[in-house]
Amino acid sequence: QVQLVESGGGLVQAGGSLRLSCAASGSIVSIRAMGWYRQAPGKQRELVAVITSGGSANYADSVKGRFTISRDNARNTVYLQMNSMKPEDTAVYYCNAEQFLYYYWGQGTQVTVSS
Repeated sequence: QVQLVESGGGLVQAGGSLRLSCAASGSIVSIRAMGWYRQAPGKQRELVAVITSGGSANYADSVKGRFTISRDNARNTVYLQMNSMKPEDTAVYYCNAEQFLYYYWGQGTQVTVSS
């Protein structure tokens, strides 16, 4: 079992920045990709960014150039630096980790961007 705990959400004005963190614990051997998803009210959960254990990252088109995902394998932690934030970034952000083709989820953290 893998446990994921997110932190760093909150309220920010448009144009501002936030940094999310997600710490993994438990049976963390062989965690491969880790990523961030988000779900806005009335919408489906969508991929924001994902990073492999080797450091290769992919982003949703809507956040490219504004968000940066990074990973500290020694601390079993993944980060999401969010800059130039927009009201449409408002959502619950969920951390995700893949291990042996099984996907674990964090509890989610609310991010609200005011205009």
